[in-house]
Amino acid sequence: MSLVASFAIFLVSLLVGGFGIYVAASIVVDVKDYWEAVGTALLGAIAGGIAALLVGWIPLFGTFLTLLVWIGVINWRYPGGWIDALFIGFTAWIVTITVLIVLGALGLPIQDAVGVAGA
Repeated sequence: MSLVASFAIFLVSLLVGGFGIYVAASIVVDVKDYWEAVGTALLGAIAGGIAALLVGWIPLFGTFLTLLVWIGVINWRYPGGWIDALFIGFTAWIVTITVLIVLGALGLPIQDAVGVAGA
């Protein structure tokens, strides 16, 4: 796969992850800023990647800590506290998985979303 194709897939994956967070934040805390959501997805992916590198190898605890870091990024970027951040994360995951299923049915090669844990 070429560098351009890899970048295009990364960019679309980031936009899909941002869309999931955008929809979730719109529902949970009534914040409607798509680019804020894309930034949150990018920061969440970076922070989650670092956490996974450092502690992801620890069975169960590493996965939990990595997820907690991702929720922490959402908590930092959006109002409402940890419970709202948890609901944003869960809702973003559901929305993102749904979008990925639709994109897959359309034949697009997007298999995951950047910035949404587990998607």
